[in-house]
Amino acid sequence: MDDYLQVNRANWNARVPIHITSDFYDVEGFKAGRNALRPFELDEVGEVSGRSLVHLQCHFGLDTLSWARLGAQVTGLDFSEAAIGHARTIAAECGIPARFVTADVNDAPEALGETYDIVYTGIGALIWLPDLTRWAETVAALLKPGGFLYIAEFHPFAETLDDETGTKITYDYFERGPHVWEYPYTYTGSEVLEHQTSVEFRHGLGEIVSAVTAAGLRVEFLHEHEHTLFRRFATLVESDSRTYRKPGDEPRIPLMFSLRASAGDGGNPAAGR
Repeated sequence: MDDYLQVNRANWNARVPIHITSDFYDVEGFKAGRNALRPFELDEVGEVSGRSLVHLQCHFGLDTLSWARLGAQVTGLDFSEAAIGHARTIAAECGIPARFVTADVNDAPEALGETYDIVYTGIGALIWLPDLTRWAETVAALLKPGGFLYIAEFHPFAETLDDETGTKITYDYFERGPHVWEYPYTYTGSEVLEHQTSVEFRHGLGEIVSAVTAAGLRVEFLHEHEHTLFRRFATLVESDSRTYRKPGDEPRIPLMFSLRASAGDGGNPAAGR
């Protein structure tokens, strides 16, 4: 769909007021001091105090502001003006210094006008992007020499499995899309969306890694995780830290992955393309 960006922006603008009041996001808990980041992200990113960090596709900024509470100098970017408006409000109410900008991720270098020590992209972001080569070059252009990209994402292999048990290959791993969905609800509850159409693009793990390395970044690690953040399959069981896993008697599969890739100290070959 040539107008995928406009379709998805309308869909996400409609999600924002539902998400803001949902138990899933627990905005009031965040305002009271809860950190929205996952333990493995904190371990893998490491110390951020005094470092500049940009969060691409930040939604209404709870992860972004969680990095700020840990001492990072943060910027959040999202294409939804409704989400960015709420992000600014939450930051002001919590007294957290942060910059939030409304723009498409591919326009980030021009929209932001600066570079960063860390580019962070959070859960469920890559499926909204049709061109990972362009995205990776955008990331590279945003990084300072010696900086790094950190991705935490749902594992694409899990998206091939049946929704009920997660044991049967049901969907084509190599079918990239676009996949057009008409669905009345978002993932946080049963309130009906005003704009129900969305367009997604699937990406394999090899495609993601290849795009990152082609942009001139060096992969430091690629970790696959046996847990996810919601009951992706009906058979998953909840464990610690609001995560979900296969039952103990079933073979484990990768449900999430995380990747860290660094820019060279001598400058970024992808910058300026």
